[in-house]
Amino acid sequence: MASSRPRPSGTSPSTGEEALRTRENAENFPVALRFLPRRHRDHLHAIYGYARMVDEIGDTFTGDRTARLHELAADLGTIWSGGQPSDAVLRRLAPTVHARRMSAEPFERLIEANLQDQVVSRYETFDDLRRYCALSAEPVGRMVLEIFGQATPETIARSDQVCTALQLLEHWQDVGEDRRAGRAYLPQEDLRRYGVAENDLDQQSAGPQLRELMRFEIERAAGLLAEGTAIVRQLQGWGKVSVAGFVAGGQATVSALRQTEGDVLARSARPSRRTTAMRAVGLLASRRAAR
Repeated sequence: MASSRPRPSGTSPSTGEEALRTRENAENFPVALRFLPRRHRDHLHAIYGYARMVDEIGDTFTGDRTARLHELAADLGTIWSGGQPSDAVLRRLAPTVHARRMSAEPFERLIEANLQDQVVSRYETFDDLRRYCALSAEPVGRMVLEIFGQATPETIARSDQVCTALQLLEHWQDVGEDRRAGRAYLPQEDLRRYGVAENDLDQQSAGPQLRELMRFEIERAAGLLAEGTAIVRQLQGWGKVSVAGFVAGGQATVSALRQTEGDVLARSARPSRRTTAMRAVGLLASRRAAR
């Protein structure tokens, strides 16, 4: 999960419009492309605001994070039970949920992921990590599909691949940052296989074994993203355009990570907006995406 500066004890993260836009601009992918119709942009901003709030409570809330997440879950439930949420972010979310007839489960799973973060900071296997991504990443893609009315078993399966890949790529960008926060998302079995100790993640630059491991992890995420890219040609209209932006952000991030040659500790791997935009145009212009 992304982290940010701590806030005063017992306070919730800042979720004002200006703060949310600032965080959106730092993402690897365009959260709501500017040329989408306003109704779609507003819906995407609503789910993004919710996802960021949940993550920041799980990462930086300085009171009792578990208790706060449970309180949020109860407040969230009022959207589907006909009540009025007390949280401002949830009040902004409610019209989107009702207008698009969205299901509660994806929203609940994001809270579950952050509850898991409070007790789990290491994953033994890649399968374990993917199960975590099923809580922390896949729900966002499902929300996006519901917004555009294109959630089918086929699109959901591809979306899950894309979203898991995006989450993994974010982890590989932030290996050093996550380590400083007390977390290591690199599977423990992979660390052992490549002869990497966790304290190797504390260095200013990656040693040969860590560089080799990171090249492996980057390509594994890239393969998952490539499998999920077929979703672009499965979608129609503005849904296709929006999801192409997410896929393009992942592709640009893969390219940026490859340029580090595995030294993710010493070299930044942040793609430019121009690179992401060019890849999105390429996805939408390709014959395969147009089918």
